[in-house]
Amino acid sequence: QVQLVESGGGLVQAGGSLRLSCSASGTFFMINAMRWYRQAPGKQRELVAAAAATGGTNYADSVRGRFTISRDNAKNTVYLQMNSLNTEDTAVYYCNAVARLAAWAGGVDFWGQGTQVTVSS
Repeated sequence: QVQLVESGGGLVQAGGSLRLSCSASGTFFMINAMRWYRQAPGKQRELVAAAAATGGTNYADSVRGRFTISRDNAKNTVYLQMNSLNTEDTAVYYCNAVARLAAWAGGVDFWGQGTQVTVSS
């Protein structure tokens, strides 16, 4: 199994920055994709950014140019640098990892507990 622990959320003024971290631990063969999702009150969970094990990244249109996802494969950690935050970025941010528990196994989704990001105007 894989445990994901997020950190770095909090309260920030509009225009400010935050950096989220998510570290994976447990017993697994490898982690493929690592992603950040967010869910605002009354809205569906949405993909914010994703990072492949090979280094490729993609972003939601709403955050492209403001957020940067990166990962340290040696530490099984993914980061989300969030700049130029606005009130629409307020949400609970969830870390997601697709992990293979064995060499012969396919990918399985694991989720963190979420971290609150609140942007004040």
